[in-house]
Amino acid sequence: MKILGIDPGSRTTGYAILEETNGSYRAEVCDVIRLAKMDDHNDRLQFIFDEITKLIKEHKPTQCAIETPIYGVDPLAMLKLGRAQAAAILAITNQNIPVSEYYPKAVKKAITGNGNASKKQVAFMLERVMTLPEKKLKDDATDALAVAWCHHTKTGHIPAGDMKKKMHQNNSKNSWAAFVDANPDRVKKH
Repeated sequence: MKILGIDPGSRTTGYAILEETNGSYRAEVCDVIRLAKMDDHNDRLQFIFDEITKLIKEHKPTQCAIETPIYGVDPLAMLKLGRAQAAAILAITNQNIPVSEYYPKAVKKAITGNGNASKKQVAFMLERVMTLPEKKLKDDATDALAVAWCHHTKTGHIPAGDMKKKMHQNNSKNSWAAFVDANPDRVKKH
């Protein structure tokens, strides 16, 4: 099973391929598409479309998941973000692969048990449940991997009842050690 996760952005779009083999998870690929040096927004959208299409053809994911933008201070920035998401979705659907959308809080909750978790907490838990590439991951790439993990949990690969038992409900910052201790099956062994 391979899931392509995408964190769309008009300046940087994160992507990751989550692969499961016999109950072990790894990030086959986890990086970003850089768009900041491109001045024309239409060129950026075309580049996102082309790069996502190449990723799909090269890695052959069976499913795709994308994060849904939900708020922003600047309406124009939100419009551009929505267009970036649409370019990615079109690249996916043109390859006849199903795509699901997830809100940021659902993504964070799927990996940490806390919909208000920080990026650092999300990265910490991803390191515990799967094998990551050697290099340090960029934030947008980590977010894309978390989107793929969220899809993995939401599509029934991990039984929902088991996830509810395993996820802590305490959102305090001091609960991380307790959460890891209480969930040894979610910790990657080195």
